[in-house]
Amino acid sequence: MPELAALGWDDAWETAFEPYRRQGLAPARVAVPHRAAYDVLTADGEARARLPGRLRHEARGRTELPTVGDWVALEARDGSLPAIRAVLPRRTAFVRRLAPEGGRPGREQVVAANVDVMFVAASLGEELDPRRLERYLALVRQGGARPVLLLTKADLHERPERAEAEARALVSDVPVHAVSARTGRGLDALRSYLPPGVTGALLGPSGVGKSTLVNALVGEEVVATGEAGRDGVGRHVTTRRELVLLPDGGLLIDNPGMRELHLTADREALAQTFSDIAELAAGCRFSDCRHEAEPGCAVRQALAEGRLAPERWRIYRALARELAEDEARARRRRSPRGRR
Repeated sequence: MPELAALGWDDAWETAFEPYRRQGLAPARVAVPHRAAYDVLTADGEARARLPGRLRHEARGRTELPTVGDWVALEARDGSLPAIRAVLPRRTAFVRRLAPEGGRPGREQVVAANVDVMFVAASLGEELDPRRLERYLALVRQGGARPVLLLTKADLHERPERAEAEARALVSDVPVHAVSARTGRGLDALRSYLPPGVTGALLGPSGVGKSTLVNALVGEEVVATGEAGRDGVGRHVTTRRELVLLPDGGLLIDNPGMRELHLTADREALAQTFSDIAELAAGCRFSDCRHEAEPGCAVRQALAEGRLAPERWRIYRALARELAEDEARARRRRSPRGRR
């Protein structure tokens, strides 16, 4: 079992943990969250830990409960499972909104915490969904991690280099790599993002080959995978989030596929994802330009001259409209009338 530094521990974490160390608690990192317990990694090895009812009840919501990647303060007791007494403040977090239930907006879920590099995976065995990719990237940026786009199953594509170039034009400044667990293509590039102590996470829909990539990087099957169908689409197998230690010292979180991804990002994250459009909009004659029929619109001029792809502009407008609707619903919930 590696030392804490190999799990991502550093001087800043040590400083944040000092009050808990004075209480006799030990640091641990959540590797696998279960329904009623957690598998954690410590300086002494792997352990199963429990979450006391008091900590669960004091949490203001599920987002404050431990999740994969979290650093926690652990209390060991003879004859019983170690207890998680606190969750350290997160540096980064990928948060998504679940599907609405019973007419109410879906609750937020922290998918992974304290991730340095977030790999958004899309399969070249099927048609790319630009809007879904941009939705992922906006949420990754809001959470604070560095986004990287992985085009998986590159062996199923006749011209993966062309697919890379097309994706780069779509996602602007995000690094793009076509990878194949079967042939090994792009795996060295993927490893370069995960030196010792650095944490990555794989995100994407079911069947794009996330778990297969984890196994390829480890060199053996550590997470279950399913056989792909004739269409090249993998079958859903992963049902839990898991932090895996890589042979070269990095860490990688495997996540179940996400059928739906509701936008929770703020306007700043959206502007970062579409920084090219934000720069164009800053050059409009009017500060409140709607980019429709106003004179001196730099965005419409860029569209006419081919400097801004119509598809990228369409995706931006759709996500901006979705974000505005989400903000309006949040205002209604906060208003006295909305709470009746």
